[in-house]
Amino acid sequence: MITIKEFLESIDYKMSTSDDYLWLCYGENARGMDYWNNEHGDNGVSISCIFDTQTQVIYEMQAWDGPNEREYRWINPDYKNIHLAEAINRNIDPDVSYDDKKFIDIDLEDDMLEKMTAIFKGEDYDTRVKIELTLGDKEMFQLMTLAHEADMTLNQFVEKILREIIERHDGNV
Repeated sequence: MITIKEFLESIDYKMSTSDDYLWLCYGENARGMDYWNNEHGDNGVSISCIFDTQTQVIYEMQAWDGPNEREYRWINPDYKNIHLAEAINRNIDPDVSYDDKKFIDIDLEDDMLEKMTAIFKGEDYDTRVKIELTLGDKEMFQLMTLAHEADMTLNQFVEKILREIIERHDGNV
């Protein structure tokens, strides 16, 4: 699990604010820490973390990348359902960041940390969302064989397959 130390390292320990978290879903000990570069709009960068002051559990992290118009969010998988329930109870679209902009949800902790660190530093980063894929030996061998036949790396081949599935699901094919 992501630690507060890892979050603080991603923003070079440059915290701007810290406040109580006002939603109830994470409990009474939930607190937010934020970094903001004091810029608005296209130049604005903000990175936040919601954590428990007693257990140190990180509930949620968000990174707003104004220059690239992206808003990333990672929610601790153990708390996604209660966060969603409170958003619905408050009649708030849980996918909206602000001004009808949608969050890009991140599933893997290391993906979120990489993006937050790069956004903080103003560096380029991989905008693709990483996913964890667990395959058995038989499936892995089949995919490696097909990737070889297509003269692609395994990662390239799996990404191609996933993109095709997503496009079919979205009705783009």
